[in-house]
Amino acid sequence: MNTRETATPMRHTAFAQADRPRRNGPAGAAVVLGVIGLSTSIVFVGGLIGVVGLALGIAGLVTAGRTGVGRGRAVAGVVTSALAIVVSVLAAVLLVWYADRTQDCYRPDSLRQYRQCVQQHLTGN
Repeated sequence: MNTRETATPMRHTAFAQADRPRRNGPAGAAVVLGVIGLSTSIVFVGGLIGVVGLALGIAGLVTAGRTGVGRGRAVAGVVTSALAIVVSVLAAVLLVWYADRTQDCYRPDSLRQYRQCVQQHLTGN
């Protein structure tokens, strides 16, 4: 009776492990963070989220190479995270450029004067 009790749980455990689908957690997290990072990259937070997503995507690629699971998700996570970083950097550069070009316009008396000043500085008139 002792032999039977120990044999049944072992078969049950092996069966449960074989039935369970294998997953690549870092790859899935990288996709989620990449999409969130890309959607928030205009407000610069996406760049930071993209860095974390990129690291998880690379870890997901390493895991996919070892287990053979989740390579597509890991690649998608790396691509979306990298795009989030690039868009955040471009948005920051654009903001700095705009602020530099229009720095004389920051003391207007009205919104109309501000718009006229900005238009003047950006068009060169």
